[in-house]
Amino acid sequence: MKSAKTARPRTEPAKLLRPSDPEAVKWEMQQMQLAITRRAYELFEARSREHGHAWEDWFQSESELLRPVSIAISESPDRLSVRASVLGLSDTELKVSVEPRRLVILGAKEMVPAGATTGTQPTDFYPDQILKVVELPAEIDPDGSVIELQAGVLKFELPKVAKSEAKAAGA
Repeated sequence: MKSAKTARPRTEPAKLLRPSDPEAVKWEMQQMQLAITRRAYELFEARSREHGHAWEDWFQSESELLRPVSIAISESPDRLSVRASVLGLSDTELKVSVEPRRLVILGAKEMVPAGATTGTQPTDFYPDQILKVVELPAEIDPDGSVIELQAGVLKFELPKVAKSEAKAAGA
C-alpha cells in the first residue's frame, strides 16, 4: 500500500508595506479613540451614570470595538525586530507609522454583512479593527525600516540609531 503524502500548506509570499505619514495615522487613531470614548460614555449612561466604573467602561468599550494584537519584540545590538499578529487583515487594510521611539498599527477589515447578497440585515459584527501603539525600547531610524506582512504576521526590522548619533540628537 502506498503512503499518502500530506500536502504542505502553501505559505503566501511576504508583502512589503510602506509606512504611512505619522500625522495621517495620528488622525485616524484619534477617530478610533473617539469611537471608544463614545461607547464608554454609552455604557456609563446605561448604568444610570453611576460613577466609579470608568476603567471598566473603557476596557469593555475597547473589547467591543478593537481586536487584541499580540506583539513580540526582540533586540540585537544594531536592530529591533517586532512581530505583530494581524491575522485576517490584508496589506491594503493596514496602516503603520514608524517613529524613532514608537510604532502605530491601525487596521480595519472591510465588513461584508452576513446575508448581504440576500438583502437581509446582519445581526452581529465581530470587532475587526486594530489600534496598537508600541513604545520601543531603543531609538530607531524610521527611514531604514523594513515592514513585511506574511501569513497574518506583520514583521518590522528596525535599525537602531548609533549611540553617538543618539547623543548628538539629544544634545
